Amino acid sequence: MHSDPNVSSMANYEDYANRNSSFSAYDPSRPSGEGSPMMMSPWNQTSPFTKSPWSNFEENIKNLPQNGLTGSIVREEGHIYSLAAKDGILYTGSDSKNIRVWKNLKEFSAFKSNSGLVKAIIISGAKIFTGHQDGKVRVWKVNPKNPNVHKRAGTLPTFMDILKASIKPSNYVEVKRNRKALWIKHSDAISCLSINEERGLLYSASWDRTFKVWKVDNSRCVESVKAHDDAVNSVVVSVDGMVFTGSADGTVKVWRREGEGKVIKHTFMQTLLSQECAVTALAVSKSGSVVYCGSSDGLVNFWEREKQLSHGGVLKGHKLAVLCLAAAGNLIFSGSADKTICVWRREGTVHTCLSVLTGHTGPVKCLAVEEDRESTSSGEQRWVVYSGSLDKSVKVWSVSEMSPDLHQMAVMEQRDVSWDSIPSAKY
Repeated sequence: MHSDPNVSSMANYEDYANRNSSFSAYDPSRPSGEGSPMMMSPWNQTSPFTKSPWSNFEENIKNLPQNGLTGSIVREEGHIYSLAAKDGILYTGSDSKNIRVWKNLKEFSAFKSNSGLVKAIIISGAKIFTGHQDGKVRVWKVNPKNPNVHKRAGTLPTFMDILKASIKPSNYVEVKRNRKALWIKHSDAISCLSINEERGLLYSASWDRTFKVWKVDNSRCVESVKAHDDAVNSVVVSVDGMVFTGSADGTVKVWRREGEGKVIKHTFMQTLLSQECAVTALAVSKSGSVVYCGSSDGLVNFWEREKQLSHGGVLKGHKLAVLCLAAAGNLIFSGSADKTICVWRREGTVHTCLSVLTGHTGPVKCLAVEEDRESTSSGEQRWVVYSGSLDKSVKVWSVSEMSPDLHQMAVMEQRDVSWDSIPSAKY
């Protein structure tokens, strides 16, 4: 059996030691402001008739939108490994043979693959691409007359392409010691899919240490890149064609696309990160300005494009491995083996933890985010967040970019909070 490098170390996640944030907004050894000489000055005493400014602050926060759970989908069919959402339609992939389609939290449709575990799902127009444990990408089409009917439209690579390639000995490459395979085929499980819709290019990453590039219009594999020394766990393509890969070998690499048409080549540019811990997830902000990387040590590193991909900082909100990331608007979401999802808001180069979403009873393996269409009319930017877990459930969350952060919430609730216990004050 081939174990998933992302979840192989989850068995003991209950026993993992708590990690405090490396940043604290409060130093417990520092004397309180009330005892300082400045505050003791008679010129600085508060009038008993003046209303405390904190009361107004709390009232303002109470009027701000809150983040929380809006629904849950539970079907005892298998661990949820992949999600994709578009226009209120949700696709879920699990270690069963079924890909299920949901609308308004109710099952809308389902279609079946022959391979079992569905590791990745991506939607492009009327096509749905699914990446599988057997190393194949399967293509599905939605019936235009009946949207709850999905038909198999092909497999990448196609049978004819395999047949043609197998004739030439030069098309065989060494994939393991004393084992060769066609370069157009993945020789191990597909871990991730990403798409550049503008160029019509689909990217598949695999445990076979490569990523492959496919032309969507003709299903051809146009390039295979030996990218890493261990399983490639994530691949994401940015708006400008830059490609980022993350691997179990602990590195994040950057690739630049060159060429057009039939001749497409990806050239290695630089290594952003090199560490002992496995890189488990990547995400890029919609504008392409920030690249995020989640690791098995529970950290999220990020880099800023405007500063030539210089390291921007580390987000510390999880006690266990980060297994998935998603970016939307000014928010970044991180799902973890510690069963939680951290919601981070980016303002310039500063990231603040807005919420820690709790409710799953198993590791959070995948995330999908789409715009809340009802929020656009009110001027408030809200997002619908879907989280899939190894507890066999999908949870649906409503998240607002205007919601107060954890520090504001602590003040509002007037509770005795250790600031070290709050993830990532600011980075």
